[in-house]
Amino acid sequence: MSGRTIRLIAVLLRMIPGCTFLCACGGGGDSPLVPVPAPGPPSPPTASAQRVFGQLPAFTQPVALERAPGDSTRWFIVEQGGVVHAFANNPAVSTSSVFLNIAAQVDSSFGEAGLLGMAFHPNFPLTPSVYVSYTITGSGVGNPLTSRISRFTTVDGGLTLLAASEQTVLEILQPFTNHNGGDLAFGPDGFLYASFGDGGSGGDPQDNAQNTNNMLGTIARIDVDSAIPYGIPVDNPNFGNGLCFQGFGAAACPEIYAWGLRNPWRFSFDFATGDLWAGDVGQNTWEEIDRIERGQNYGWDDREGAHCFEPPAACIISSVDPITEYGRDLGNAITGGFVYRGAAIGDLAGWYVFADFVTGRIFAVLANSEPTVAPTVLEDTDLQISTFAQDSDGEIYVVNYSGGTIHQLVAVP
Repeated sequence: MSGRTIRLIAVLLRMIPGCTFLCACGGGGDSPLVPVPAPGPPSPPTASAQRVFGQLPAFTQPVALERAPGDSTRWFIVEQGGVVHAFANNPAVSTSSVFLNIAAQVDSSFGEAGLLGMAFHPNFPLTPSVYVSYTITGSGVGNPLTSRISRFTTVDGGLTLLAASEQTVLEILQPFTNHNGGDLAFGPDGFLYASFGDGGSGGDPQDNAQNTNNMLGTIARIDVDSAIPYGIPVDNPNFGNGLCFQGFGAAACPEIYAWGLRNPWRFSFDFATGDLWAGDVGQNTWEEIDRIERGQNYGWDDREGAHCFEPPAACIISSVDPITEYGRDLGNAITGGFVYRGAAIGDLAGWYVFADFVTGRIFAVLANSEPTVAPTVLEDTDLQISTFAQDSDGEIYVVNYSGGTIHQLVAVP
């Protein structure tokens, strides 16, 4: 039988319902047609955190590492005490300079307070604005801290920020001293996103995260270009309601993008898809990673991760399951990261990378995973990983809070 005849028979058999492949067909020396196996799950990726910029002096309690839009020549590192340093993107760099110093007004006297986040305006330095999130001393009993987002301006072409140029954008009264969130980032839509914890203490005693009449336990989204102090994007869930004064309102806050979060410490956008990812620090049992969507409730404090918290069983709430979670056998305080879009670590492409602050473990999950997939451990480190960073090539960096050092994920030989 000729090869042409075999191919013709193959085509005809595929037209018969239920016939998906040919068994062995003798004669002519042609190889039989056999089933094509379905692809299996991808192999777990491998990567390791290697120190970079090793000639720099150690920074003090760094909590964020940023790049200015379109500028690959410098890095900016945020210290919790209120100082931002700039340094050259050069492996041999040995010095840094002060980009902003607001230590005098930052209250960092509590473990989770201080200068917590920074975001460059997408058109910086043409639009000469940089936004920071930090805590100030509150008014006393019932308000020990206040979270503040402020705008600072550069008057020297982006070399530094003028501390005296501060314009307060919004403030939120904090009933306790912990769970301040504090991350900031501009989304691909040009709006400013900000994370805030549930107000603190333990177990969300004021049920703030499930009460959309305040901004505690949320990720907010505001338009800093359309109005003073800010405008509300028209597709925000509560658009049309009055702005929430000091984080509270008579109706659902229009600033809220998503809610039901305990302490969303670090979040990021996947620059390939625009997806928003957040690490939400757990209470007693579960740490979680969420893919944040507009108008969705992420469950706290009715649920911790994908599990009932209050009540401990038979909780009834319509909320979104985390993409991944882990228990106390793997860690105690999650640090959100980035989806790897680099080229240096081939098998890590398309994986979301994150870590645990307490144990130093670095994890990954496929970015297209369905909810509640188990995380893969990339590496056990001795770092206190407070934050991640990503350069314009999609490579991922790790910041060590206690040691004040910077590391980069690299391929394992």
